[in-house]
Amino acid sequence: MSNWKNPYAVARFGLTGALGLLADLSLKHWAEVNLSTPDNTGRMPEWDLIPGWLRLQFTDNHGAALGFFQGYRWMFLIVSVFAIVFLAGLFSACRKEQRGYQLILGLLLAGVMGNLFDRVCLGYVRDMIHVFPGRRFPDWIAVHLPAFWATPEWFPWIFNIADSFLCMGVTLMLIHGVIHGQKEKPTAMDAEQAT
Repeated sequence: MSNWKNPYAVARFGLTGALGLLADLSLKHWAEVNLSTPDNTGRMPEWDLIPGWLRLQFTDNHGAALGFFQGYRWMFLIVSVFAIVFLAGLFSACRKEQRGYQLILGLLLAGVMGNLFDRVCLGYVRDMIHVFPGRRFPDWIAVHLPAFWATPEWFPWIFNIADSFLCMGVTLMLIHGVIHGQKEKPTAMDAEQAT
């Protein structure tokens, strides 16, 4: 039976996607309202949740996750649509007992939909999460950082919840593939028993 005919599977996939999308768009809206207007001195407001470790600061991102590939909006729109179709295909093809995998696909769906919403409605993606703000590598390490590492900060990029869902989803999918790939891989003993 197709997962699309299984209400529990659809609920796991769809609700994870919907709740993730709601969380992403809610934080984006809050950040845009509260952190996108400069104060009297012209500085953009910032909110240190954990000083030196986690800060909220608003920025608009015209590229991909972590600010790469700036200005390729149409390419990202097309890729996002294909990603949604691909995720729907993976969901349809997975076994109904793969509940965790269905949740992972829902997480990925939330990430794709969150950034797709911004690109369609605004033309850019709203980012606001900055980890390790102001923490910098020592000079002897900073001189060896690759060119794409814009500053000597530990993590110079600002991202959003959708980006987090995409990174977590891909990581969990790889782990799931390794674990279940090992389980389903036939052993030499299985081959002997089959003959």
